Amino acid sequence: MPTEPTTRRRVAFVFPIYNEEANIDLLHRTVDEVTAPLAGRYDFSFLYVDDGSRDASLERLTELSARDARVTVVELSRNFGHQMAVTAGLDLVDADAVVVMDSDLQDPPRVALELLEKWEEGYEVVYAQRRSRRDPPFKRYTASAFYWFLRKMAAVDIPKNTGDFRLIDRKVVDELRKYRERDRFLRGLVSYVGFRQTAVLFDRDKRHAGVTGYPLTKMLRFAADGILGFSTTPLRMITRMGYLISLLSFLGVLYVIGVKVFAPETAVPGWAFITIAMFFLGGIQIIMLGVLGSYIGRTYSQVQNRPLYTVASVRTGAVDRSAVR
Repeated sequence: MPTEPTTRRRVAFVFPIYNEEANIDLLHRTVDEVTAPLAGRYDFSFLYVDDGSRDASLERLTELSARDARVTVVELSRNFGHQMAVTAGLDLVDADAVVVMDSDLQDPPRVALELLEKWEEGYEVVYAQRRSRRDPPFKRYTASAFYWFLRKMAAVDIPKNTGDFRLIDRKVVDELRKYRERDRFLRGLVSYVGFRQTAVLFDRDKRHAGVTGYPLTKMLRFAADGILGFSTTPLRMITRMGYLISLLSFLGVLYVIGVKVFAPETAVPGWAFITIAMFFLGGIQIIMLGVLGSYIGRTYSQVQNRPLYTVASVRTGAVDRSAVR
């Protein structure tokens, strides 16, 4: 008969928090209830990263850490963004596996049990893949278009309809800590590092309270991070577009010469065509410069080598301490 392991495996939940005061208590209570039946097999801990919230989120988290010794609250010095908050959690967590979840309760905590089952089967990354989502039509259509476009252009296979809701084994967390690019797209980085990965399908719920931290402008910026961070296809497309425009220009020259030689009486003088062509080529050049500028800007930010985030304090039920990353 096999013997039970004497040391229970440690599982940590990481929650990025930004203006989620209305969700925190319900989120923690729900996760606690879901994980309670497995308390005999795992040591659970909960790490909340407050990403410069402007509401009472930090106060709620401080109260929570005072009630539950398993809770650690990381306070960032300002708002660094969702991906940086998750990065801070992954950098500071100490566990055999990490479950990353958003705090708006759209990611059902009960799905974490299925992630753990797959982890026990030997998978190092188990990502939650949305089977359906209760989002507005615009959000669903744009998300679908983004993942289609990303899969066409990215150099790595990034599963569609996935977010940051996933379980990551300790060895994968250790590997992710080596990647310090500023314009982060974590689901792409997790795909890039490899290891054994599998999916768990789930139905995404509505946001419980508050407003999304990803308005349209942030969604577009996040999409750009995913495409520019894992693909040089836009640069190759610029070259191909240049060849295409050159070919069209050459055909236009042949057409003009043909009209002048074989049918000069049909030639109509005017500037409309020339003006349209100039504006067209000017627009193409500006787009090309914009794509090049995006890559150059990312390079500029990276070579500055600034810290990805700054931690103002770390709160537990027993002690507060400060650190900088």
